[in-house]
Amino acid sequence: MAIFDILGGEFIEIIEWTDDTRDTMVWRYPTVGNAIKYGAKLTVREGQTAAFVHEGQLADTFGPGLYLLETNNLPVLTRLQHWDHGFRSPFKSEIYFVNTTRFNDLKWGTRNPIMARDPEFGPVRLRAFGTYSLRVTDPGRFITEIVGTDGEFTRDEIAFQIRNVIVQEFSRVIAESGIPVLDMAANTDQLAKLVATAIEPTISAYGLTIPEFYIENISLPQEVEKMLDKRTSMGILGDLDRFGQYAAGEAMVNASQNPGAAGAGVGAAMGAMLGAGMAGRPSSGPWGNVPQTGPGTPPPVPQGYDAVWHVALNGQAEGPYGRTQLERLSAEGRFTRDTLVWTPGQDNWRKASEMTELAAMFPTMPPPLPG
Repeated sequence: MAIFDILGGEFIEIIEWTDDTRDTMVWRYPTVGNAIKYGAKLTVREGQTAAFVHEGQLADTFGPGLYLLETNNLPVLTRLQHWDHGFRSPFKSEIYFVNTTRFNDLKWGTRNPIMARDPEFGPVRLRAFGTYSLRVTDPGRFITEIVGTDGEFTRDEIAFQIRNVIVQEFSRVIAESGIPVLDMAANTDQLAKLVATAIEPTISAYGLTIPEFYIENISLPQEVEKMLDKRTSMGILGDLDRFGQYAAGEAMVNASQNPGAAGAGVGAAMGAMLGAGMAGRPSSGPWGNVPQTGPGTPPPVPQGYDAVWHVALNGQAEGPYGRTQLERLSAEGRFTRDTLVWTPGQDNWRKASEMTELAAMFPTMPPPLPG
């Protein structure tokens, strides 16, 4: 009955795999209902390996080349088929073609932040991502450990497991490296080598290797990066000790954009804080740099501009007034030639008529007629 089953099928004479996909790692040759002819031709191209599985047992593997499936080429399968006793009948086996070329541009990344202890910032949360390449180096182990009876195995089916291994070892390497966060960008090549070395034992147990491994970016949470940007801005200004005043100035600007009473109150408070911080420093105005003096002492008169005057009215010092205001007071009769005045630079109060700048405001009285 078994002989009629064989004769009822077809004899496979040529076995080969021409793959035009970019992600297939293992492909099983279709032998259902067919038998492989003794002496059939097996073509294995560069970047491929053919593996024979007979009755659930891995029998032989073949590298690139052209093979005649005969006794001298199938030592293990010969023992399984008992060809050593002279049998030359067709046989049934499963043939798996394994792609041994590199699979490039595979992605990895941390789904959740990694907790690490930074020597400068303390506990921090890190995210990272990058790329790697993958290659099958032991086809037999890869089939027995990973593929199993899958008729078409793609790289996406193993990428998730590889990513988990990478993230686990990356977390451990980061924790043990002791490299500050701000220096990691300059040491990604060193970290990549450490991670590749750490994952190699686990990956090799699958019959795989990772020829290339890259870390493209290591980042902090967005909120922390914003604070670092502000700190960098103050560093460019050259005064990190005034970071608090810088933040207060930003708050004042934001408050000024709020027309509500609360925003105005916050803006006024921030303005007062900044004003207090600026006391005692030279300030610039329309007359250039004017040194600040103690409270209650009028500043020196700027050169080239109308003088200002303090006027004694009703026993009280009022002002400072400009010339236009003094003329108005004179027209009202409140400012006369005998009114005491003071301007910056005088050592004491004097009558207005004694000041050359103010004497022209009062009519000149003619001297008495002679005789």
